[in-house]
This record gives sequence, C-alpha cells and structure tokens, in this order.
Amino acid sequence: MKDAEKFLARVPDEFVFWCHDGRILHDMKELGEAMESMSDETFRYHANPEKNDFSLWVKDVIGDERLARELAKATHCAEAARVVAKRIAFLSRQLTPSRA
Repeated sequence: MKDAEKFLARVPDEFVFWCHDGRILHDMKELGEAMESMSDETFRYHANPEKNDFSLWVKDVIGDERLARELAKATHCAEAARVVAKRIAFLSRQLTPSRA
C-alpha cells in the first residue's frame, strides 16, 4: 500500500513539526513517541479549542486525513498518543506483505 509507506515516511526537513517543548518531529512515529511523554501543558499549547497543530500537520504535511480527523477529536495527550499508535500499527501491517 503506497499510502502506508508515504504516511510513515520522514517528512522533508523544511516541514518538520516544531514542538513547544523543543522537540523536532520528523514523522508519525516520532509524533507518537513525543505524545507518550508530552506534558499536558505542551499538548494544550498545540491542541485546544482554537487550533490543533498536530491534526493540521498530519493532514497538510504527512497527508493522512484519517489520522488528522482522529487527532482533532482527541481531548488529551494520552488519547492522542493512543490514536497515533493505533494508526501506526495499522499502517505497518499494510506494509508487511510487500516486504516479504
């Protein structure tokens, strides 16, 4: 599945996600890892009633509209981390047959 490969790939350096806590995220996997240890304050900085930087980055840069929609609904960091982990697992399974 070409989409899975594209969605899991690193983004070009000019499109990295600059997190409020100083981390620089290059792909969906790094986003998920960051969310696992992200403070509520940092999460709320990026995801609040006025905006959702994570969802926009995933939609506009990574191109995964399904994950972007799910992230837009997440109200706290742990929920967002679960959504990202679940999507990575699904996409990774899509790649398995082509790598055999």
